[in-house]
Amino acid sequence: MKNISPHVMTRREFIQLAALGLGGLAFNRLRRTLPQVEFPQAERLGRVAVGMVELKLHPDPDSQTLGVLYEDAVVPWLRESSGARPAYIFNNQRWVETPQGYIYGPYLQPVYNRPNKPVEELPPSSRGAGMWAEITIPYADAVLDKDKPSSNSWVEAKMEQGLPLRLYYGQTFWVDAIRKNSQGRIFYRVNPNYYGGVDMLWAAAEAFRPITSDELKPINPEAEEKRIVVDVTHQTLSCYEGANEVYFCRVSTGAKYDMYGNVVDKWATPVGRHRITRKYISLQMSGGTTGAGYDLPGIAWTSIFATGGVAIHATFWHNNYGDPVSHGCVNCLPEDAKWVFRWSAPEVVYDPGMLDVTVTGQDSTRVEVIEG
Repeated sequence: MKNISPHVMTRREFIQLAALGLGGLAFNRLRRTLPQVEFPQAERLGRVAVGMVELKLHPDPDSQTLGVLYEDAVVPWLRESSGARPAYIFNNQRWVETPQGYIYGPYLQPVYNRPNKPVEELPPSSRGAGMWAEITIPYADAVLDKDKPSSNSWVEAKMEQGLPLRLYYGQTFWVDAIRKNSQGRIFYRVNPNYYGGVDMLWAAAEAFRPITSDELKPINPEAEEKRIVVDVTHQTLSCYEGANEVYFCRVSTGAKYDMYGNVVDKWATPVGRHRITRKYISLQMSGGTTGAGYDLPGIAWTSIFATGGVAIHATFWHNNYGDPVSHGCVNCLPEDAKWVFRWSAPEVVYDPGMLDVTVTGQDSTRVEVIEG
């Protein structure tokens, strides 16, 4: 693909184009080809994960604004640097340098553009033909499998706003059907909620990398005294085998304040000793309240350890690791969440891709949430 610069469009243009593209596709399903987006040619890319970001001359929120980019714009990620943080941010001083200027790091999801060779036949499983797959491009547009979305779903909300249905880098899904359009392009049907979803979606097959059963093999299964320590003060996660720390990463735990600056103890990640109770290769999570609700499909490598569905899991909607911004869970980069998922007990096998420890009676890894 050619090296292209991102088009800085207005918010109005963005909404109009999104609505036009989705409308035609929704009525014609796969009779037409989903748009093939050309992403910038660079080893590493960044996807704007919030409504709008400013491009700055220097890594400083008070420096000159060179332009703006809207949600889902994709830019080359040249390098990270340290700079001034916005007044409302606790810790993060990370900025990303792009060819157009600096973008505040937490607003830019780190992604790659790694399209895949489609498969034309799905393997058998206990739930019929299907496979687990992860999105390996910045985003993939999708169309609904039926005429109308289910009520009160993220799909309905997107369509009512005229926004495109999109699957993002790092999400994982169960693929249960394959179709080829008149141009010979292959599409997969995915279930955003494998354990009960109703809004099935179609997306281009090259966006998905099939996950193999070998990728789920446990890491150091013979090790004794495994435990996970989440430090909510320093926003870190460490994995220990006995006294030895074998893995470390930055995380985002429960937010301390809401969008109005009010203290919200209800979102705090519960301090204390816990154990992993359930694990899912992919899970749809929803909750929150009016104005602060969420409905997020395809959340990868989920390890639930506390009441209320508090979990260690992959995150695709922000890059604010180091600051507490979640609704109680421990947000991680996909590669970090996957490592923890494989290393921690109990082991999850490919089929069915989930495990309820309270049902199986298997031992599980301890999770200690501390205030460092």
